[in-house]
Amino acid sequence: MHKIMILCGLPVVLFACGSAPEQYPVKIEAANQVKTDSLTQPVSVINPEGEINTGTTDPGKLVAYALTLKGTPYKYASADPASGFDCSGFITYVFNHFGISVPRSSVDFTQQGKPTELRLAKPGDLILFTGTDSTIRTVGHMGIITRSGDSTVFVHSTSGKAYGVTETTLNPYYMGRFVKVIRIFKE
Repeated sequence: MHKIMILCGLPVVLFACGSAPEQYPVKIEAANQVKTDSLTQPVSVINPEGEINTGTTDPGKLVAYALTLKGTPYKYASADPASGFDCSGFITYVFNHFGISVPRSSVDFTQQGKPTELRLAKPGDLILFTGTDSTIRTVGHMGIITRSGDSTVFVHSTSGKAYGVTETTLNPYYMGRFVKVIRIFKE
């Protein structure tokens, strides 16, 4: 009898230990009313086809906004302009400003977007580089192309000499680290 009670009680204990999704407080303001509520954090899903939904966002407006952040300091693992950005935190912040969800890590962009030849790059395309060790051909840095043509220019947050968000012409140092260009916006 004692064993039966233990066996019957075990599922109750196991299921009772499950947890509900974490709730995040939000403040909703509409029509002169403020309501405090909570929402479950959305699950970040990377589209298996590599497509990021950019909606009707104009790549030129995204680039213009990214350039307003020049001078923001570098801070590893941060996507907060008040404290600074790392490279992917900068990309995340800029795209999120337009309501576009993107991966948080530069390496996660490897399978996103449409690979595009460097000579065909357009403003708004993303440019992917290795980390500082160019012999390891894994993506570890990225930026947003701001100008293309005779010379490619990109905006990024760097831990290097500029130490923060800056605009850089694609030079021999970055060409040695170049991995690829990806197009996020539909043509």
